Amino acid sequence: MGYKTINGLMKHLRVNGIAIANSTQKRQLINTGYFHGYKGYRFYKDKAKRLPFSTYKEINATIQYDSDIKSLLYSKMMFIETAVKNIALECILDSARSESIQVMCDKVISGYHNAPIQCTTKNKEKLQQNKLNLQNLIQKNLAKAYSSRNQKIMHFYNNVKYSDVPIWALFEILTMGDFGYLLSCLTYTVRDAITKRIGFNLASDTNRELLYKFIYTLKDLRNAIAHNGVVFDTRFNNINITPAMESCLKNDVGLPYFNLKTIGDYIILISYYLKFLHVSKTEVKAFIHEFEKITAKYKKSVNPSIYTMVVHPDLQKRMTILKQFI
Repeated sequence: MGYKTINGLMKHLRVNGIAIANSTQKRQLINTGYFHGYKGYRFYKDKAKRLPFSTYKEINATIQYDSDIKSLLYSKMMFIETAVKNIALECILDSARSESIQVMCDKVISGYHNAPIQCTTKNKEKLQQNKLNLQNLIQKNLAKAYSSRNQKIMHFYNNVKYSDVPIWALFEILTMGDFGYLLSCLTYTVRDAITKRIGFNLASDTNRELLYKFIYTLKDLRNAIAHNGVVFDTRFNNINITPAMESCLKNDVGLPYFNLKTIGDYIILISYYLKFLHVSKTEVKAFIHEFEKITAKYKKSVNPSIYTMVVHPDLQKRMTILKQFI
């Protein structure tokens, strides 16, 4: 396309069938950006599914819809991450009987020598490799935190009273993805304890994978929110849903399906977490209602052909089921 001024970009949009005019829409284009805004929001999930925009008003409404969803989800994501970390920390400390990272690795992380009896040699070696990878990841996180002068970490290394960083301080610096990996490396017994403490349905989770699979799922959403990525069409999703994940939400909530292909499924998953983390029914229902309100506002702002591409036709029915579950 070559370099274009903001007026040139507005003309380019008009040439391509997008009605845009006046100073208000010009300012919106400046604030949201042509490449981040129009180029980023003109399709649903992938570039082959172009949204049939005819006005810049519809584009801006879609950007605002996405922004409103991110604002709604941010505080809930932070709450869930903190709560699950604290529950996991408590269970790990109970099992290790120590705050030492090394003791944690020796006692509650799966490896060759504490693998389940039924494990083959190959599986034992895989567990040991995962343990070594985790230990390397932990040291990298600690080194990075110390290098960036993180006071929580520097305090323990620079104080003669301490010989090492405690587990709880490590948890403070772990990203959600690294935390998920740590969970995946825990022994079955400890994963079982954490899963039960949260309250997940264990009937569909024979291998106790839900704990870290759901964290990986939420990690993708959290990163998209943190980096101002697009979330309304779930293009951020990098995980394939497992039968256990699908079965858990379907059976517990009473859904006809659960596949993480629409933002509604993430509203369901977050609400599911909030319920089991003992957030009040009033607060969880208010969260769901706000999502419905945001979506209703979007419906009034765009052409029906756009709305039906962006919002799944049975969203309202599924939200009703979700509220009954809560």
